[in-house]
Amino acid sequence: MRQSDRSSFAQLITDVLAYYGKDASRFVLDLWWNACQAFDLEQIEKAMQRHCTDAEHGQFAPKVADIARVLQGTTTDRAAMAWGKVLEAIGAVGAYTDVVFDDPAIHAVVEDLGGWPKVCRTEVKELSYLQHRFQVAHRAYTESGQFEYQRRLPGDRSPDHDYTSRGIPLPRPALVGDRERAIAVLKNGSPTGKTRISTLPEQAMHLLANTTTQQELLA
Repeated sequence: MRQSDRSSFAQLITDVLAYYGKDASRFVLDLWWNACQAFDLEQIEKAMQRHCTDAEHGQFAPKVADIARVLQGTTTDRAAMAWGKVLEAIGAVGAYTDVVFDDPAIHAVVEDLGGWPKVCRTEVKELSYLQHRFQVAHRAYTESGQFEYQRRLPGDRSPDHDYTSRGIPLPRPALVGDRERAIAVLKNGSPTGKTRISTLPEQAMHLLANTTTQQELLA
């Protein structure tokens, strides 16, 4: 939603809660706004209608989690759909092309699994095991809410510095899924990946070489 939608969104939440005999305080409206900004106002209106007419859940006033479930599905549903995108891209894109999915959790999981080329070259007999690992990890990242991820999953090609040192632009990645969301993933991700790896400072190495107790090392 855009900032210009905030007034209409607040009225929608107020009307829905009033239907259930509930008041919408400023805190409640802010909570709903912060939770739903990633969606279109029309999507939220439809989700509210689905909740209100749901025979099981519609008896009670909607909570943010109820609408999120309607809009996004369960984490298990999302993990299954994410695996479907990966499986399709394995065949359509392949190991030699950089790829950007419209779901940052996919990037985080693929990095955990060894990278895009390795995932693409998984033997058929290993795919069911890979699917299980993928979906478990995807649910974990989705439920955590915040995590770093590699903005593009590089294919099996020359390293980035081979291109930049010659003034050649990096190969254009294949965008998988919703184009706008994939571009957002590309913009907001990390160039180096989610796992930061560094070397121990020289001063610490010197201390390590000349100390015999853990207390001295940590001082």
